Amino acid sequence: MSRTVVELKKVYKAYIQGGNLLLALRGITTRFLEGEFTSIMGPSGSGKTTLLNVIGGLDRITKGELWIDGVNTVYLSEEELTRLRGEKIGFVFQFFNLIPVLNALENVMLPMLLVKKYSKAEAKRRAMRLLREVGLADRAKHKPSQLSGGQQQRVAIARALANNPSLVLADEPTGNLDSKTGAEIMRLLKKLNLEEKKTFIIVTHDPDVAAITRRRLEIRDGKIVKDETVGYE
Repeated sequence: MSRTVVELKKVYKAYIQGGNLLLALRGITTRFLEGEFTSIMGPSGSGKTTLLNVIGGLDRITKGELWIDGVNTVYLSEEELTRLRGEKIGFVFQFFNLIPVLNALENVMLPMLLVKKYSKAEAKRRAMRLLREVGLADRAKHKPSQLSGGQQQRVAIARALANNPSLVLADEPTGNLDSKTGAEIMRLLKKLNLEEKKTFIIVTHDPDVAAITRRRLEIRDGKIVKDETVGYE
């Protein structure tokens, strides 16, 4: 049986907005297994991005349990949570979030140097290998401003894999790209999922993106209302 990478048990997330209590997540219980390729869909305000943020340790849950790679994150200090996030989770964002003054190679090296998991020489070798995997070895010395949107997202994907995480979270990874480039990025993510056996969770509003994933969740009003798994074509 596949190893559980993420497990949520009766997770609630509440915010205070305009003096009112807003429940963004309402008792979510689910798990994500090693190697799963999952999309999360839902209308604006449904809680899908909040769900991704709590899984990624960017937001603390209000109530319940959240386990990442066998660690109950509820009891972690901010320092411990930051460490776990850096070592266990890779992030891919809609607007790439690359450091403009660093070139592609340096952007991919940065997460490795921050957690001090690799020496500088090891980080450089690994970063070059990852850039080759995403088809950008010849753009290693280019800064983000010298790259197209699709190329920037490929660098961001390489960066997400830098510390060999158990989990990769992608928030609207094709949302800032044209449809052709977005399809190329999704094919790349699917390829990396199959080759690397890492757990991918992708938040999207695009049914075409969700159709590429094997497991598809739908969230409404802070609750999972649909959870289906289909075979790859």
